[in-house]
Amino acid sequence: MNEALLRSLIPGVLGVLVRRGVDFAAAEDAVQDALVEAIRVWPDDPPRDPRGWLITVAWRRHLDTVRAEAARRRREDRVEEEPPPGPAPGVDDTLQLYFLCAHPSLTPSSAVALTLRAVGGLTTRQIARAYLVPEATMAQRISRAKRTVSGARLDRPGDVGTVLRVLYLVFNEGYSGDVDLAAEAIRLTRRLAAGIDHPEVAGLLALMLLHHARRASRTTPNGELVPLAEQDRERWDTGMIAEGIAILQAALARDRLGEYQAQAAVAALHADARTAEETDWPQIVEWYDELVRLTDSPVVRLNRAVAVGEADGPHAGLAALAELGAPASTSASGRHPVPRYAAVAAHLHERAGDLDTAARLYAEAAGHAPHLAERTHLTRQAARLNSRAR
Repeated sequence: MNEALLRSLIPGVLGVLVRRGVDFAAAEDAVQDALVEAIRVWPDDPPRDPRGWLITVAWRRHLDTVRAEAARRRREDRVEEEPPPGPAPGVDDTLQLYFLCAHPSLTPSSAVALTLRAVGGLTTRQIARAYLVPEATMAQRISRAKRTVSGARLDRPGDVGTVLRVLYLVFNEGYSGDVDLAAEAIRLTRRLAAGIDHPEVAGLLALMLLHHARRASRTTPNGELVPLAEQDRERWDTGMIAEGIAILQAALARDRLGEYQAQAAVAALHADARTAEETDWPQIVEWYDELVRLTDSPVVRLNRAVAVGEADGPHAGLAALAELGAPASTSASGRHPVPRYAAVAAHLHERAGDLDTAARLYAEAAGHAPHLAERTHLTRQAARLNSRAR
């Protein structure tokens, strides 16, 4: 049984049912029933037209369900006529499904889960394991998302930006459980790029590839974080870097700059440097200036402060950091509203020679770190500076 083939066919089959007027939740249930049947039948009797087979079986499952529900009698009359057998229509509704699963009424977590289920073809159990939540919790999340988008039609253009944000959320989850979400996000973004000619789609794909190329060097065998400047660049995937840069260059040539292209340009400059010392920090600052213009994001300004600190010295970096608000502007919890503010401030203060302040800020950052590996790294940084101060 070719699981990859089955997963690749799911969006098209689901899209056909939705286009025929089946609400999303019912269509998704019918497609899942068809997949179960395919797993049972195909090993001994593989179809000549797998997509057409799945469409036919899913449609029949839907009709069986409709006929069995007396409360849906009127709808049964409307869908009674089954389309004649034959080759499946050539229309691919996968692109429209991306937009449907990134519906603006869904929360980000629900949009991600629905995308992985409907477009990615993952099971509820796989998604739950990837997000380290109980399967029942994920099933409820997906069910609510399906109910939310039920009735939405595939006849209106969607918001590309929303789809890209959902895919980037998937990518940033990285790897956990038995599903590599970073690789899955790249696969889905490749499919999106094949179906839509948009420079920001290409920009996101390039960004993912350039980040993913460094994956093997990001942690030690013990799972400890390795900062970018200390990573073994021999372990970077040069083929993936070359592909990402080529995709980015083609996107930039269209002169329709967006935030993902600019982020990918920063990643490309890091990837292009043979050593950390050879990094073109002034050009990275220029790209962050573009990102500030495009997004005015506090996180972008934070990263820009790091780049300024590398290009013009730590005091210049601290001045750029001050634009985000002094530590006195922290919330009642003592945490600065911009994530990783304390960690960046610690790094810049250390480079400026203020080790006491840096150690205190590293410890503060460790207390707010969302992941164990990051917390451990920041705690060790604080301990290192405290030991030097003795």
